[in-house]
Amino acid sequence: MSDPTVRELPLAPLGAGDLIDRAVRLYRRHLFVLIRTAAPPCLVTAAGSILLGIAGRQVFQTSSGPALFLYSLLAIGSFFVVIAGSIFSFVVMGGAARVLVAHLLRNEAVTARAAYQAVRMRFWGLVVTAVMVVAWIVLSLMAALVGSYFVFILIAIGGLLLSTILPTEFLIVGYILMLLLAIVLSTWIFFFVAGRVAYVPQVMLVEGRGVLESFGRSFQLARGNVRRLIAMTLFTTFATYSALMILVFPLGVVGYLSGVNPFNSAQWPAWYTIGYSVAGPLSSILLTPIWMLGLSLLYVDERVRHEGYDIELLASRQLGEMPTVDVSSPFGPALSTDLRKLPLPPPPMATGSVLNLR
Repeated sequence: MSDPTVRELPLAPLGAGDLIDRAVRLYRRHLFVLIRTAAPPCLVTAAGSILLGIAGRQVFQTSSGPALFLYSLLAIGSFFVVIAGSIFSFVVMGGAARVLVAHLLRNEAVTARAAYQAVRMRFWGLVVTAVMVVAWIVLSLMAALVGSYFVFILIAIGGLLLSTILPTEFLIVGYILMLLLAIVLSTWIFFFVAGRVAYVPQVMLVEGRGVLESFGRSFQLARGNVRRLIAMTLFTTFATYSALMILVFPLGVVGYLSGVNPFNSAQWPAWYTIGYSVAGPLSSILLTPIWMLGLSLLYVDERVRHEGYDIELLASRQLGEMPTVDVSSPFGPALSTDLRKLPLPPPPMATGSVLNLR
């Protein structure tokens, strides 16, 4: 009898709500394994955040020139540690995607060791793609800001033209509506552009493609994913900040009773700074697996929608691995058996048959 996990996770096109529900169900089923998988990069980020908080506080309090220089260097180094932790999270996300697909395909166990073994085989390629993805996200943010800037210009011009005709109340309502429109437009532009690279680590570790091929493949798959990507981001952000508030609120109460002003970070004592810096990464450790699962499920869903990936996975479950033949397919394999970048097979020799039958 097949495992109930497989039967409870049918491969079908998912809406935004189904995607979140599926990610939460997988998270509950493999809670501690996923936390162990997400913990190392989050701990790196936590260490950088603690050092950055301490150094930032000392920069504003010290009056010594050499001490100011040392704390400034510590702050810069801590910032890069935080960036390294974020890149590490991106790298681990690719390994988590491969483990998830192996779970759906062969009902393999979801383990942190399997995720990191997959990451180790393509580590430097994933690091390069992480840097490129960060640069692409920055460009996406710039494009969103440009879009909102043009909307603000239209708001200003429209307000000047209508200020002599409409009463002030209508102008205020109009300004509010236009500001909401600017926020919605900039958000859509950002996710439309940034969503093009949402599947790069999954493509690298599931299909075994190279760096540039993974970007092209992600662009190909990321069609019509804006609404689901926004929904997944909003849910994960809300859940993360909810967990953060649960962790920060007791700290704030203790600090307030101890005479700490929670709104003046320059005067925080060391214990409060460390506690506040730890709360953020700790909430990330708890919620980052949902984000990993969500993007992995979204990748699988895109292939189900565009390539019949559900049929391929079902066939692979029942019939085993496809034999290695000299055939080049425009689609990715169900699960690459070799994570190294393999050269494409040579084109077949021309014969007298149109179908190249021998």
